[in-house]
Amino acid sequence: MRFTAKLVAVLAAFLLSHTAMADSLGTQRWASAGGALTEWIVALGGESRLVGIDTTSQHPVSLKSLPRIGYQRQLSAEGILSLRPNILAGTEEMGPPLVLEQLRAAGIHVEVLSAKAELSDLKNNLQRLGALLGTQGQADQLFTGYEQALEQQHGWVAQAQLHQPVPGVLLLVSHAGAKPMVAGIDTVGDWLIKQAGGRNLATHSGYKVFSMESMAGLNPEVLVFTDRAQAGASSQGALLKENPILAASRAAREGRLVEVDPTLLVGGLGPRLPEAVKALSNAFYPADRSLHAKASPAQ
Repeated sequence: MRFTAKLVAVLAAFLLSHTAMADSLGTQRWASAGGALTEWIVALGGESRLVGIDTTSQHPVSLKSLPRIGYQRQLSAEGILSLRPNILAGTEEMGPPLVLEQLRAAGIHVEVLSAKAELSDLKNNLQRLGALLGTQGQADQLFTGYEQALEQQHGWVAQAQLHQPVPGVLLLVSHAGAKPMVAGIDTVGDWLIKQAGGRNLATHSGYKVFSMESMAGLNPEVLVFTDRAQAGASSQGALLKENPILAASRAAREGRLVEVDPTLLVGGLGPRLPEAVKALSNAFYPADRSLHAKASPAQ
């Protein structure tokens, strides 16, 4: 423990001198915690400033070679300090608090942004990132395009709902097929379901583990799932093998299981979500494929 504290102190002293030099040169070295937030930094032209990212930051693929600073909720002060950033950007999901205090004491600007699944919070996040990166105009354009893409898809959904009822949906987050957590209200998962025109059958707040009997009792028409360890057919197979009651659900019987990328659900509303909304809408209302042309942002 003493050695760790001494190491943090040494790294902090080094970083303070480096930060002063970086500020005088007008340069920025960023570390980012939170997949969606990292994607927005890149979209706003800040990729060249990133020197480290957390394990939830998987997109774009050009970031794969960057050093990792740990999982966003379990960041390492030593690891971050060793990269000599002068800005750490993350959401209120990042921590632990003691590490953030150590980083602030070392002279790092810790920028905490919202992870809430609300467009107003996204707008504020983009405006703040745009101010820090000097790309305010680009931030405004990105938000406007985001709103327009969602509005266009909402129009498609409204037309689809003239022909089909709103499906009852559950969104499950699992790891290697283990007992899944169900996305309740105030989550990105819930936002995704509703934006795509579904009805979230879960009414609790946050993510919660349900018993298999409880999920079977809800009998969802569509199961949206994400597996943090696997992808493709293996993840669906693992989910049903580890949770056999789900195989008897209406969704499984009718083959209405839809997989989504787990990184879409971390760090608030990210830039890839409008496309995910469109894909889910198509799964929720499969008989209305004739409407798909109207959902294309290019039209």
